Amino acid sequence: MKFILSFITAFILFFQTDLEALRNSYAKANQSNENTQAFINTAEKQSGSDAVTIGYKAAAKIMEAKIVKQNRKALVKAGAVNLESIIKSNPNNIELRLIRLSVQENIPKIVGYRGGLKDDKAFILSNYGKQNAAMKSYIKKFAVQSKTMSDTEKASLK
Repeated sequence: MKFILSFITAFILFFQTDLEALRNSYAKANQSNENTQAFINTAEKQSGSDAVTIGYKAAAKIMEAKIVKQNRKALVKAGAVNLESIIKSNPNNIELRLIRLSVQENIPKIVGYRGGLKDDKAFILSNYGKQNAAMKSYIKKFAVQSKTMSDTEKASLK
């Protein structure tokens, strides 16, 4: 019995570590093209099929358009379709909403992928209090650099 419990715990921690690496890489991705490439590489190495991992992979596809010279439109479209699909299947997942909000904040306006900004911001602000400490910390880190959230909204995230 102890062996099974140990195996399950190790399995969970293994994938949790991968998700943490993905989150940390994503948080730095917009700082430089090198960080963007590092995030894309980290996302490509992920084998998880959970909604959040799929969301980060979709964001990586969209961000890849920032650093490549060809097929930019196709990359953005494919990533956006995947991200919208996974959010439609998991509409109450705050991390997916945070991913979409950050992608839409940082993508050029001319692309036209900005439809969820207001809804995602409202969802994040209204559901922030229900999150665990780790997710609250992650949301706060995002909010500090957010272009969409006002100073008052950022201050409300305690």
